[in-house]
Amino acid sequence: MLDPRKLHLLRELAQRGTIAAVAEAANFTPSAVSQQLSALEREAGLPLLERTGRTVSLTPAAHVLVTHAHAVLEELERATAALAALSDGPSGPLRIGAFPSAARVLLPRALAELAAGHPALEPMVSEIDPADVSAALRAGELDVALVHEYDFVPPVVDLGICAEPLFEEPMYLTDRPSIRDARDDPWIMSKPGTLCHTMAIRACQAAGFEPHVRHHVDDFDTVLAFAAAGQGVALVPGLAAQAPPPGVRLTPLPLSRRTLVAFRKGYGRHPAILAAVAAFKSAVTR
Repeated sequence: MLDPRKLHLLRELAQRGTIAAVAEAANFTPSAVSQQLSALEREAGLPLLERTGRTVSLTPAAHVLVTHAHAVLEELERATAALAALSDGPSGPLRIGAFPSAARVLLPRALAELAAGHPALEPMVSEIDPADVSAALRAGELDVALVHEYDFVPPVVDLGICAEPLFEEPMYLTDRPSIRDARDDPWIMSKPGTLCHTMAIRACQAAGFEPHVRHHVDDFDTVLAFAAAGQGVALVPGLAAQAPPPGVRLTPLPLSRRTLVAFRKGYGRHPAILAAVAAFKSAVTR
């Protein structure tokens, strides 16, 4: 019989690309991951990996198995959620991931509601860029997360993750009437590799120019402070634009950012996840 833990490692290899990356995510040594995958090959009765020097690639049989691994692991998550639903209520650790502006504006309200309605829950919050959330959820480092997606940046499809829409907010440009008018300005953007950085670069390209990026800053409060100091222009979402510093003008743009609640597929009916999603929605309404 195929071992679900080994199937999880194979799925991670399909997602991450290298045994070293899988080992780091699973807190194993690369040797231990290789041994587990070799054992899975014996259980499957077919070669799953093609090794060329230090690199490995998945065989056609492995790709078939990964497809079934998604279904198997999802069903196990569903079983875990069903068992938890038989208890008296959600309890224990609830690991929540969130991007900074959501953590600052929404989570305090949501955490207060969780404490009042589900005192046995122990929420544990970690700030994380949405680009890293899927891997953290699959690895079990997070149970639920607030993520966002932008215009100009297509959503990342992960067959092991489910995302439920929460709310949408407009984007604003600092101190210029349009992005095209900021073509000669220095720009303040998030660090490369983040969704915010990709969105800003592509928005400028859509306006017909490559931006000159002077500062890389992830925190939007700092971005607005830099803009107030004349250090450049920036794109900021509605959550971050509620109280701009004096002297900063914000122009609404026909662009938006959408926030979603993400969790592992099959895990959405877990009482703790249901409680968290309800608290997030209540925080947005308030």
